[in-house]
This record gives sequence, structure tokens and C-alpha cells, in this order.
Amino acid sequence: MQITDRSKDMIKSGGEWISSIDLENIAVSHLQVAEAACIACLHPKWTERPLIVAVLKPGATVTREELLAHFEDKISKWWIPDDVVFAEKLPHTATGKLQKVRLREQYRDYVLPTAIENDA
Repeated sequence: MQITDRSKDMIKSGGEWISSIDLENIAVSHLQVAEAACIACLHPKWTERPLIVAVLKPGATVTREELLAHFEDKISKWWIPDDVVFAEKLPHTATGKLQKVRLREQYRDYVLPTAIENDA
């Protein structure tokens, strides 16, 4: 047995599970990304889809498209996040642990581009 993520951080997309930790690790492997978090966003067709919240290194200028392209050939195509948002910083506890609960609250009403496409 292999544990890949906390159950509350897993993303259930179309009945299949996606590990947020795996997506975060790929995002931070990009040379211009300092830190990243992956959370689930509601999706009308797939139930949930991944959203990357990334903090860039000082002076970095990577685009959404460039960061999403970084995921290609590293994971299954359907695991690739639907969107990326850039933040100045991510919320942490006093001990440095990422506060995904706060991120989920902050982006609770975020509408993914693919959710709009599916409504049309």
C-alpha cells in the first residue's frame, strides 16, 4: 500500500482520484515557482477539478500557459490542472504548515475556465 495524499486533499474528478501533493510537487519543480498548493474547485461535469495556486520566485515571469505546459508528459493528461492562479504568498500555520482550509475558503467561489466551457 502507498499513501499519496491526505484524504481531504484528494481531488475527485469524474469518479477518479487525483493527488494534490503530486500536482504540487510538479508545480514547484518549475524553476520559476517558489511554492505551490493544489486545491479542488467545483466543476459542473467532473464534480471537482484541480486548481494550482502558485507563488513565483522574485523576478519570475512565468505565465499560466507555461506552467500548465510544465505538467505535460509528467502525469496523465486528465490530471493536468484546469487553471493556475498566482498569489504573493500562501497561508501557513505558525509551524510553517500550508493552510489548505484557508485556501479552499478563499477560492470557494472560483470558477474554472473549463466549468464555463461546459455550461455553454
